[in-house]
Amino acid sequence: MNIQIYGAKKCFDTKKAERYFKERKIPFQSIDIHRFGMSKSVFESAKRCIDEKKREGTLFENPALFRTPIVRNGKEFTLGYCPDVWKNWE
Repeated sequence: MNIQIYGAKKCFDTKKAERYFKERKIPFQSIDIHRFGMSKSVFESAKRCIDEKKREGTLFENPALFRTPIVRNGKEFTLGYCPDVWKNWE
């Protein structure tokens, strides 16, 4: 399992997601989306998987508009706090 959490430091749901994986001793990489953003290829994969409705250019250029966390496990993505989905990743 290769979990990546794209989130904001001050986001309550991002902190909850990190706690979810910590409590289950599942290793993850935390990425501050406001500081580091998201690569175009990861953005495209997440967009296809999540089916984001907002304008692509605006989102890619301004990561502050993302709803966080965006949690990635390989080619699977979730948007927001989704423990019901994550339990199937374990």
